[in-house]
Amino acid sequence: MHKLFQPSNRVFKSISRSLHPPTPVLVFLQDFSQSTSIPKKQQRVRDHGYDNYMEIEKKIRKVLKLQELILSQPNSMVSSARLDNLSRRLGFKQFEAGRFVLKFPHIFDVFEHPVQRILYCRLTRKAHIQIQQENEAFMAQIDDSVTRLRKLLMLSNTGWLGLEHVRIARREFGFPEDFEYSVILKHPQFFRLFEDKESKSKYIELVEKDLELGVCAIEKVRENEYRTKGGDAENIRFSFIINFPPGFKTGKYYKIAIWKWQRLPYWSPYEDVSGYDMRSLEAQKRMEKRAIAMIHEILSLTVEKKISLERIAHFRITMNLPKKLKDFLLQHQGIFYISTRGNYGKLHTIFLREAYNKGELIEPNELYMARRKLAKLITLRRPNMDHEFVYHRRESASNHFDKVDFDQVKMVSEKSWNEVKVSSNGQGCDGSESDLGSDGECCDIDEEDDCHGNAEVEENKLID
Repeated sequence: MHKLFQPSNRVFKSISRSLHPPTPVLVFLQDFSQSTSIPKKQQRVRDHGYDNYMEIEKKIRKVLKLQELILSQPNSMVSSARLDNLSRRLGFKQFEAGRFVLKFPHIFDVFEHPVQRILYCRLTRKAHIQIQQENEAFMAQIDDSVTRLRKLLMLSNTGWLGLEHVRIARREFGFPEDFEYSVILKHPQFFRLFEDKESKSKYIELVEKDLELGVCAIEKVRENEYRTKGGDAENIRFSFIINFPPGFKTGKYYKIAIWKWQRLPYWSPYEDVSGYDMRSLEAQKRMEKRAIAMIHEILSLTVEKKISLERIAHFRITMNLPKKLKDFLLQHQGIFYISTRGNYGKLHTIFLREAYNKGELIEPNELYMARRKLAKLITLRRPNMDHEFVYHRRESASNHFDKVDFDQVKMVSEKSWNEVKVSSNGQGCDGSESDLGSDGECCDIDEEDDCHGNAEVEENKLID
């Protein structure tokens, strides 16, 4: 009975809390107001068109890694054993690279070496043509790359950005591999490259702002909408194009909140807001809408009108973006779409909804078309998939059945893979004639060469 009436420690704690209430703690919120009429917590509605787009992008990233690895090897080909060893540095598991290569016969050509009698891998003619077209598109858009970089620096409140941050996102913005020389150093009238003495980091600084470039893409869209469709100028002046995903439920009060938000004025992303007083509720609402316009303009500067959330986070401080970008963008699912496909939920890709129609870009460019050709090569499959995996065995004279099986496998391999034709121009490693190498170098499979210049590996490290 004594144990039943013995008070516990929890009772004493509750009594002490009631007698001594906790002291109030002042919490300083960020610059963005929490009193907007649009609901803060929105459930993300999936759009399968964008998710399927990212499933192909996941394969494209792996294909690009293996392409760079193969092109870095002598004669632009690598043996199967060496491919498996080198691909582990790129994040592939054991034997994963070999299986992955066999899935895309229009990109990777797996053949048997005529001298060494082992499997080798190289790029197909279609893959080389696609790489050449993409490089030509990069060179043809140098002037556009300069303009995009100038506008990107104008979005910064300091007028400069980190070189490493721009290098990580160079593929999204359409900058070439050597953009530090071809875009920055070749145009000293626009850019200046300097190094911070403390951090030893390089930064890109804009020499002079151009007011003609300070026009957002959404302003041009509004003008086009007003001229073509007409309507009330007051409703279109600060509005965005909203297209909700299928299945997104919008009630009566939500539509009213969207209508009020569309009419809310805001400062342009290219405008300097350092002199404004941000303590008022109206100023904080304007800054919220300005952040949406900032992300909209960043996506408009990209080649494919999409960029990962992790890359935008690099520019968060210099462009006055909120901390919780994902929750902030989920409030405006009619403008943006966040896809978690492509990297097992670890990667968040933001799409500009108004730029796409049925999974395709409405206004494509040459660089986008060259990249879509690679996606088409990935989606193509071999007509006969029954003989995709071929095992090459040595001929054994002691066993007649093994000899018959080897002849059959050899016939299947000749039908499945592209046969290496012997020409009279090239020479093999042991002096035999072959068209595998035109520079006379031998293929030493025991040689250990690292894959230099792999920007994607450094990028994944920064994101993780």
